[in-house]
Amino acid sequence: MTKTALIVGAGSGISAAFARALAREGYKIALSARNTDKLGALAKETGAVAIAADATKPDAVKALFAEADRTLGALGVVLFNASYRTRGPFLDLDPVEVERTLAVSSFAGFLVGQEAARRMVAAGGGAIFFTGASASVKGYAQSAPFAMGKFALRGLAQSMARELGPKNIHVAHFVIDGGVRSAERGRVEAAGATPDSLLDPDAIAQTYMAVLEQPRSAWSLEVELRPWVEKF
Repeated sequence: MTKTALIVGAGSGISAAFARALAREGYKIALSARNTDKLGALAKETGAVAIAADATKPDAVKALFAEADRTLGALGVVLFNASYRTRGPFLDLDPVEVERTLAVSSFAGFLVGQEAARRMVAAGGGAIFFTGASASVKGYAQSAPFAMGKFALRGLAQSMARELGPKNIHVAHFVIDGGVRSAERGRVEAAGATPDSLLDPDAIAQTYMAVLEQPRSAWSLEVELRPWVEKF
């Protein structure tokens, strides 16, 4: 597999940890988000190029991949990590916000997955990863839009895996079932009595890397990750 990677929906959590893990293994990396100002430090740390793109727009995604082709060459790995949610009582949900949740959480995943697959089919292989959530498998009260988007993303990953696996493209979906540690959440966790109650982004990235390195005779389609205190 070519040691090049594109991370769409890059930020400070899981995607940043994955970028660092890839960089340690010698990958050339492109980071993409709607606003790339926040990616400066990470790009410098990992030697990555930052590319601004709205992943919900077909033309923008095409342009993103064209730029990634130009700067990285053939893509070996693509991670779709973008997400958006609106919450509230079902009867009060704003249709505009619901539509945006679906656009970012699932339609954008389709656009990114399709552009990645086109290139990997032509190249004869690659890996396409999708970051899911508890909402990928459980619809919570006052969170219908997020469940709709994440359920759709999971279905996309399953369909892609069954179609593209025989073409030597590893498609995997990761259910992140629990809170992910951040600076703010880490302070709350530290004040509590239970250590390791949040998912560590670096630990999540270790699993992403392990799946990336799997032999194709035993590929994972889906991996669920949760801290030891999280209830199923």
